[in-house]
Amino acid sequence: MLDIKIGEISKSPIIIEGFPSLGLVSTIATEFLIEHLGAKSIGKILSDRVTPIAIIHESKVVEPLEVYYAKTHNLIILRALIDVADIERELAALVLDLAKKVGAKEIISLEGIPGEKPEGTKAFFYTNSEKHKKAFQKLGVDEFKEGKVGGVTGALIMSDSKKTPVTSLFAETNLMLPDSRAAAEVIKVLDSYLGLEVDYQPLIKSAEKLEVMIKGRVREMQDHQNLVEQKRVSYLG
Repeated sequence: MLDIKIGEISKSPIIIEGFPSLGLVSTIATEFLIEHLGAKSIGKILSDRVTPIAIIHESKVVEPLEVYYAKTHNLIILRALIDVADIERELAALVLDLAKKVGAKEIISLEGIPGEKPEGTKAFFYTNSEKHKKAFQKLGVDEFKEGKVGGVTGALIMSDSKKTPVTSLFAETNLMLPDSRAAAEVIKVLDSYLGLEVDYQPLIKSAEKLEVMIKGRVREMQDHQNLVEQKRVSYLG
């Protein structure tokens, strides 16, 4: 069972989801947005299929599946620090249901995809809205035309949502480890698209610091999940 609990927000927000992706692009990007837009925690996603984990950072609880709200830009940001394998469809359905309840104008997914250019990264877009497609083309962003998309983003695309436009921003990455530069490419496109006015000068430097922090948090979460699994196996053995 999945459920989402959030506090009060303004009407017609945009939902940005950052469930884990290649290079942790989505996780780093959402963390960057939360920090630079001054987003506040307004709730969390609850699931009896996810191991209960709580990380304490600076005397505050960091939820594994947390919901943030950037009031100035009317953005709901969904941040995940744990693997959500096997519940992607349920999470996508939860996001779509949330979009319906709050009258969201759009759902935007942030993703890392395998890259072919070792010297750099490039960002792409996908959207099921012709209006938004023209907006990205006007910005000079290339459309994602060929490739496989999995996870929550893939489930959202497959849902073929009619009521709420679904958009995905992809950045190429060659790394299995956190890739802050690929995340920066996603942020740049998102900034131009939504007019967030993110300060680009400290972007890479800040992203690199976030990379270290995210890597540590994700490792702590993963170690805890592994420990729980080992205890379970020991129990059964």
